[in-house]
Amino acid sequence: MAKHDKIEVGVSTILNPVPVVMISSAGLDGRPNIMTAAWAGTVNSEPPMISVSIRKNRYSHKLISETGEFVVNLVSKSLCKACDYCGVRGGEKEDKFASCSLTPVKAAGLEHAYAIKEAPVSISCVVKSVTELGSHDMFIGEIKSVTADSYLLDENGKLCLENAKLVAYNHGEYYLLGEKLGFFGYSVAKEDVIRRRMGKDTKKGKK
Repeated sequence: MAKHDKIEVGVSTILNPVPVVMISSAGLDGRPNIMTAAWAGTVNSEPPMISVSIRKNRYSHKLISETGEFVVNLVSKSLCKACDYCGVRGGEKEDKFASCSLTPVKAAGLEHAYAIKEAPVSISCVVKSVTELGSHDMFIGEIKSVTADSYLLDENGKLCLENAKLVAYNHGEYYLLGEKLGFFGYSVAKEDVIRRRMGKDTKKGKK
């Protein structure tokens, strides 16, 4: 078969890669919890909103439903194993913060939920709507605050997420983000802009 000859591979949630995140929350009793989610994404810019889809039987579903709050914590290379652990263990009877040697900190802009101190970026969200979809409920959260590790800011205060060693999830496996291939608009950018942003000779494809 030729490289681009197509075959059907069945119907599934095959969109890949996706961000893998750690969703932290707490119930009305104040006990914090973490779950892993790969079904999360940006859904709106004004106001800024994020979605996360969670099964009804997950403990985090109960906590987020109680308080209307959750935190999306980005996953760095150093958090990858803890992220996986939080995805395979339930939180109803286990303190996953303690099990993973992670530190709960009150989330900026929220009353109940906790963020993960060790996460490079934490996004505080208030639930705006919940949509029942079938196997999962989709929570839409409005972003109320974003906190980031200070080392990610350059001398001009720009947030440099390329230094966070972020992890993505691709078809059941975790991958460290790697080579920079371009930037938004690079396909129509001028040569001097590409050289400045990419640090390479674009005509020859050499650094």
